[in-house]
Amino acid sequence: MFVPINLDPLPPADPDRAAASRLGAGSFSSMDDEPVTSATSDAELAREYISHGELSPKSIANLQKELYRFLTWCREEAGKTFQQLNVGDLNLYKEFIRQPPPAWISTTKWPRNDPRYRPFTGPLSDTSRRQAMIAIKGVLTFAEQTGYLRRNPARLVRNVRAAHASRITRYLSPAAIAYALAAAEARPGDTEATARQRARDRFLLIAFAQTGARLNEIVSANMGAVYSEGDGRWWLDVLGKGNKPRRLPAPPATIGAYRDYRRAFGLLEQTSRGDRMPLVLSSRTKEYVGITDEAASEALKAIFQLAADDAAAKGDGDSASMLRLASPHWLRHSMLTNHANSGVQLKTLQDTAGHANIATTAAYLHKTDHERHDEILRSNGDRGIN
Repeated sequence: MFVPINLDPLPPADPDRAAASRLGAGSFSSMDDEPVTSATSDAELAREYISHGELSPKSIANLQKELYRFLTWCREEAGKTFQQLNVGDLNLYKEFIRQPPPAWISTTKWPRNDPRYRPFTGPLSDTSRRQAMIAIKGVLTFAEQTGYLRRNPARLVRNVRAAHASRITRYLSPAAIAYALAAAEARPGDTEATARQRARDRFLLIAFAQTGARLNEIVSANMGAVYSEGDGRWWLDVLGKGNKPRRLPAPPATIGAYRDYRRAFGLLEQTSRGDRMPLVLSSRTKEYVGITDEAASEALKAIFQLAADDAAAKGDGDSASMLRLASPHWLRHSMLTNHANSGVQLKTLQDTAGHANIATTAAYLHKTDHERHDEILRSNGDRGIN
């Protein structure tokens, strides 16, 4: 039922990829025009769509996941091809992914070529359903623009409405981050491998907490991305969403952790900007190979759990509960939140975070909430209510 579907991007020299890259919105407007694709199946069309534009490896992987689910649903549940789909079918799929049947679910993430693989690990949240439908609308719109479809039912399907919090709440307080740093530094380092792991994970923790980079931005960077131009200022170059480069200020603590980390791996403290060695190295081998986003995430989560135990033992229940829930992305939220509430200009944080809209950055500013809280409490005291 869940047979593999080839959704790899087309080779760079493929003529359909070249045609797709030149395709603009509305370029296929007449039903009498010849299609600008040679795709003869929905899967082939999906491959062209994935090849359309210059996507990051992470974006390609997410698109492959969503389109695999949809193509499999079309075959197994709807029994239809793209040409046969209607508005009702797409609305049914929106509901299907809200609560996939048990046969479609596995809590273990097996490889797609494993017979135990299932497309879902559980129900999708409204936010995830929204992203899934954006991917599906995208491929069907592309199919219409290339002439693969004569009509596009996705035009008449409403987006999934996902609630957006007015402010960011998933962040760690300075006290919680201090527990995490203490936990990272207290880990054993009695063997060469554990010493490398301790230094690397400490660098990861400090770098995420101080630069506000996303997980994949640091994991996909190279050693040469950390540099100074000789004026005492240190930087970290990352490639953000949409392959947009960003230069992030790297505070002294980040640089100190970077140097300690490189020494633990037998490397010089600093390297040239042209060094293409992965920035985040595996501690299990001396071959200087990088690790995956998932491996970096698990390493930091392990530190958070140790820190949560320490906080709980010391009676700090608030920090313990934060740390038990935290993911590495919380460190990005923490950096932006703490700087926003310390008076750093939102435009500065917007450029550092790589937000397209300053309203996204403003969600990290809790200062007005704090002032409102304190004003109400002062008023209660003035009225003799304690």
